[in-house]
Order: sequence, then structure tokens, then C-alpha cells
Amino acid sequence: MEFLTLDDLDLANKRVLVRVDFNVPLTDDGEVANDKRIRAALPTIRTILERGAKQVVLCSHLGKPKGKVVDSLRMDPVAICLGNLLGIAVAKVHDCIAVDIPHDRIIMLENLRFHVEEKGNDDAFAAKLAAYGDVYVNDAFGTCHRAHASVDAVARLLPAAAGLLVQKELDVMGAALAVPEHPFVAIMGGVKVSDKIEVIRNLLGKVDRILIGGAMMYTFLRAQGKTTGRSLVEVDKLDLARELLADPKITIPVDTTVAADMEPEATAREVDVDSIGETDIGLDIGPKTMELYESIIADARTVVWNGPMGRFEWERFANGTRSVARAIAGSEAVSIIGGGDSAAAIEGMGFADDVTHVSTGGGASMSFLEGRVLPGIAALEESARRMKSC
Repeated sequence: MEFLTLDDLDLANKRVLVRVDFNVPLTDDGEVANDKRIRAALPTIRTILERGAKQVVLCSHLGKPKGKVVDSLRMDPVAICLGNLLGIAVAKVHDCIAVDIPHDRIIMLENLRFHVEEKGNDDAFAAKLAAYGDVYVNDAFGTCHRAHASVDAVARLLPAAAGLLVQKELDVMGAALAVPEHPFVAIMGGVKVSDKIEVIRNLLGKVDRILIGGAMMYTFLRAQGKTTGRSLVEVDKLDLARELLADPKITIPVDTTVAADMEPEATAREVDVDSIGETDIGLDIGPKTMELYESIIADARTVVWNGPMGRFEWERFANGTRSVARAIAGSEAVSIIGGGDSAAAIEGMGFADDVTHVSTGGGASMSFLEGRVLPGIAALEESARRMKSC
């Protein structure tokens, strides 16, 4: 991948349009409940200011307003939170297009998704956004897998570069997948085989082992002819699971943690995968599998993890996910946590500071691991080619 970075742009006295991912949770009182995504963009914003930009115009979506104005999803609390973090007033404007921008140093546009043209990747809408900047910076990796106007079309209208957050995502994950140190171990969890099939297929040609966990392990077990009780099974994916199991790189659990009820306080029992009862519900990997996976991770030089090992939100069924998180944090491997629930788990369990990289993009990181072209990155690459040819 060849794209421009902040170092490639002359930012002095320029208006800089920045796509950020400020899709943050809000409290019932309309305040920012978790400012992690806002904090993640601070290095890029500060760098742009330090390099003499005349104005920084920030744009983001928030929630799912579906092309309509929803007062509870306005960007006002985000602008207030950002201003507090920066120690600089952030001016918020009432729309994201067709407004007169004030002369403040930092501007926050209104929710992009109040306009259906954003998700429609509309050229005219993109042109109105582009009018706010002399250059464009994409620092919203979590949206790079979407061909939306603020991610794709705008980058084709202005000199465009990756922000520091996007640059780190691409540098770390790109290097790990292109020239990984071996042994290379991928850990795949989550609910459905169908959600991870393209990731698994793409990684099979690169990794030495793929460790399976989460609810999708019961589809693999059923494919082997084992009883899985009332555990979640994708019956229509059994042939696919058998196909994947033919590859010796695929490793599935040898035991599991089950319960009689799908409840957080249900009594947990550990059984071998050949001893799952007809009424049992599988909710986590078991202790033998934890020990097996820990030993494999300990020898790894590159680890990619996407998807929890069980129902980690319930403490009685969080042991498998915690075991994997602890093993990755304690290893010497280059370790990449692929966003979403995996990121939430490793952060919530206190191991995030001990891994190489926790991705900020759930869907984007999945698409990247699948080997797909990300529209937002393709647009940055096209801009780089265009600028180098001038």
C-alpha cells in the first residue's frame, strides 16, 4: 500500500478537512459516555495544529439516524468533550453542508448521516464537504471499509493523506500479514462460522495455526458428528466446517464449559467435547483447551485475535477469553487484536497495554483480515498516485 501521511502534506496556513470516528456512546443525559475514540484522534488533530494549519474542520457520523435529523444524535456533546480534552474551544455548526463556517481554529460539523447522501457516496454531497478544506485527512479507520462520501468520494477531490491513527493501523496490520514472523497463530472466536469464513480462508495461506473458539466452535464439533446439546449451531454451515477441518492448521477445542440455562448466573460445568449432554448449552472453552491454546500462543511470534472464546460478558463464562487475553499479553509475539468484542475484552480485562496493537475498527479490521480492498484506503492510494504524477 502506498498512501500519503501527514508528513507528505504542507499544512501551513491550510484548511484541513479531517474525517474522524467520533461514533461514541452517549448517556441518557446526552453526554459522552466513553471518550476513547475521541482521545484516539487527538494526536492527529494536535499534529495538524502544530504544523500551522489555519483551520481544522472535523466530520463524523454518530449513531444511526438513517438520513434524518435526530436531535439526540447531534454532535454537540462530542464537540464539548473534544474541546475539554484539547483545552481549546471547538465550534459546532448546525449542519455538515451548506453552512457558513466560522473563523474558529477547530470546527465540528453536524452528524454526517443526517444526510442520506453520505452513505450513498454522493459526489455532489462530497463536493460540498470538500469545499471546507484545502487538504483532506482520513483518521477514521473504523469507517474505511465503507464507500461513503466522507471516506471515499471526498478523498478523490482533495490532496488526501492518512491520519496518524489510520497510518498505525495499516502499518502494523499490513506488516504482520505481509511479512509475519513465524510461528504465526490466528485465534478466531465469536458467534458464527459464516461471519469469519473469509478471514479464516485468507489467513490459512499465511498462518501456522488457527485456534477456534466462541459459539462457532459448536458448528465445528457438530460437523465432526459430536453431540452439541442446545448450543448454537449453524446447521447450514456444517459442510463448510468439514471442509475447513480438513486443513490440519485448524485447531478446535477439546473441552467446553456448559450450562443448563442461557443465564449469567447459570451453574457452569466443564465437560470434554465428547460428553456434551443433550440439554447442555455451550458458553465457553474448557480448561484443557485453555491450557492447549496458552501453550501454542506462548511459542508464537505473531498473533492475530478476532472474536471472544465465550460469553465473556458473563463472568462465569469469561475464563476462556481471559485466558487467551492473558496469554497474548504475556507472549513476546507481535500481537494484533482485531477490534470489536476482542478489543472490548482485552481492554476490559486490563491487558490492552501489553499487546502490540488493538485495532480501532471492528468491521474495518475484519475486512482487512479478509484481504478485501477497503474503499477509504483505496481512495488514499489513488490520491497518492495522482499527486505523485503531478
